[in-house]
Amino acid sequence: MPKRNDINSILLIGAGPIVIGQACEFDYSGTQACKALKEEGYRIILVNSNPATIMTDPELADATYIEPITPEMVAKIIARERPDALLPTMGGQTALNTAIALAEDGTLAEYGVELIGADREAIDMAEDRMKFRDAMTRIGLATPRSTIAHNRDEAESGLDTVGLPAIIRPSFTLGGTGGGIAYNREEFFQIVERGLDASPVTEVLIEESVIGWKEFEMEVVRDKADNCIIICSIENVDPMGIHTGDSITVAPALTLTDKEYQIMRDASIAVLREIGVETGGSNVQFAVNPADGRLVVIEMNPRVSRSSALASKATGFPIAKVAAKLAVGYTLDELDNDITGVTPASFEPTIDYVVTKIPRFTFEKFPGTDTHLNTAMKSVGEAMAIGRNFQESLQKALRSMETGLTGFDDIVFDGLGEGDDRNVVRAALAEPTFDRLLRVAQAFRHGLTLDDIQSSSHFDPWFLRQIEDLVATEARILAHGLPGDAANFRMLKAKGFSDARLAKLARCSEAEVRRQRNALQVNPVYKRIDTCAAEFEARTPYMYSTYERPARTDSAPDCEAMPSGRDKILILGGGPNRIGQGIEFDYCCCHAAFALADAGYETIMVNCNPETVSTDYDTSDRLYFEPLTTEDVLELIRVEQSKGTLKGVIVQFGGQTPLKLASALEAANIPILGTSPDAIDLAEDRERFQQLLQRVDLRQPDNGIAHNPEEAIAAADRIGYPLVIRPSYVLGGR
Repeated sequence: MPKRNDINSILLIGAGPIVIGQACEFDYSGTQACKALKEEGYRIILVNSNPATIMTDPELADATYIEPITPEMVAKIIARERPDALLPTMGGQTALNTAIALAEDGTLAEYGVELIGADREAIDMAEDRMKFRDAMTRIGLATPRSTIAHNRDEAESGLDTVGLPAIIRPSFTLGGTGGGIAYNREEFFQIVERGLDASPVTEVLIEESVIGWKEFEMEVVRDKADNCIIICSIENVDPMGIHTGDSITVAPALTLTDKEYQIMRDASIAVLREIGVETGGSNVQFAVNPADGRLVVIEMNPRVSRSSALASKATGFPIAKVAAKLAVGYTLDELDNDITGVTPASFEPTIDYVVTKIPRFTFEKFPGTDTHLNTAMKSVGEAMAIGRNFQESLQKALRSMETGLTGFDDIVFDGLGEGDDRNVVRAALAEPTFDRLLRVAQAFRHGLTLDDIQSSSHFDPWFLRQIEDLVATEARILAHGLPGDAANFRMLKAKGFSDARLAKLARCSEAEVRRQRNALQVNPVYKRIDTCAAEFEARTPYMYSTYERPARTDSAPDCEAMPSGRDKILILGGGPNRIGQGIEFDYCCCHAAFALADAGYETIMVNCNPETVSTDYDTSDRLYFEPLTTEDVLELIRVEQSKGTLKGVIVQFGGQTPLKLASALEAANIPILGTSPDAIDLAEDRERFQQLLQRVDLRQPDNGIAHNPEEAIAAADRIGYPLVIRPSYVLGGR
């Protein structure tokens, strides 16, 4: 059916300020929705309070209100603008809750505003824990044993039914806010009180513990004609008990049998139909008991979400854009697939690679904070990596984190040497912490068996075998050094080993590893994200690197990069969000790409953050979804320089991340546009900056430079206390 002509203007509510659980993925979805609906000729009215977003650019919507996202303020905007419809599914929990409030207080009815994308009943049924549980019962899907509580007495009664440990989930909240896992009565009532305060309807779900079960997500899109497609299956490497936003995830799901996948697929579609999500995307979460295969539905989001952004970047299918067009009457078969240009949006994406997402935490900013993970989200960003196999994808994701990791770097367990070391390691594995992957690898180095590690960590044995193989490969390099032939060197790179990690293992410099690799002509090729596993040609240059083996021994691996002959400029993005480096840098990168395109240059974006507008396939002319490391950037530059003219690289828009690469790129004779590496160093190096101020006779607070603890103590004794300590080349005062 064609688009609706009975509506002319649409109000779109953004997500507001960046908070844990609701970050720049909603700028991505909101921006896509604005562009898609304006393309159809609708007048777009936008309300959002975050000025660091692309979606609040004046030219994106027809009318933009940078105002608090409250029912009272949005009601005033509705009274002034008189929109025909309200699209609440692009702004996270903030937009949904605001839309529900406007429906309940009569504002929407008073001004004749229609909810599109998801109606009031569907939102309420999905977000209200009791109504959702009853809906699942009606369609024969199991949910964890649970009760609803609105006060302490009801909670105590529920505890008798559910038992301990229990999971507490507040209704209508974001990122698990206010919830948690209770192991005793004292914890239980503390979390219940917190959850009741956090829930806008003063309601919590008290649920039986499914901690240790496997967790899966299905990203589903449905239209008014009841066409339903699965965009992506996502598997959480972490077991249940950790919020999905804090979980390491992979796409597609890797440990499901086809029968299990089909059961989950049918169940997720049944959930959307019962809840009543007639148009747009939704995320359905499942838990599976690895002991007996019991499957239960955990929850659903009747809107685009963090997982929607991940699924969009993982597959190339623009969920938010499609959902916006479905909301105004189109069906999936009427919309084109932008990636191929020849298939309709009703074709389910098929991928022939593995995507890994790892969350980014900033516990170092808050000393003393509990670093254990639970059902309340704590991560502030995430990095995504793509490879032809899980090992390659996983190790690329580790070095994308901007935490100094080169791969499965060695760590030290606290408490070693104070008793039975194996028990110390088992205890460390049982703790859900941000460095759990590294703990697993280190446990293998300590000689624990796969069964030992699985019983403590609850990771699926398949994932553990992959990590065990990587640790065994590292041991061979430690014993024998780097291979001297191309086939074995390529095998190491195909497992995702970075040059920096190989250098540590082989006890040589990264430059020496690169020299040996180049001498053997072991270089990555680039593949395109095409939504169809190469069945059709991709029109959009959205690429990732892989060390794929040649199809024949006498041929080279197939590279799909196909660089153009144009003058080109490369922009380095900011990587995963963290405190001090967030959405504002993505905004800068996007506008740099737009300005350079207007000036006639081909723009090439490099980034590894799936939440951002900069990693949308149509923001730049060419997109490389790659780690922001010297090795990865130099390799893609090598390919781009093979044709056309690379005018240079811009490093000043992505925050601290690209600045740290400037010197290495300059050393490789890559032109740095804008601020020179020497000028960057002059500003970032505290000692050089101090000398600059002295030369130009500008005053500065009394200070001293230290390169070791002894120099620091001497400087402190001279200056006196209190003191401010500022490292060089860090962001946000880290």
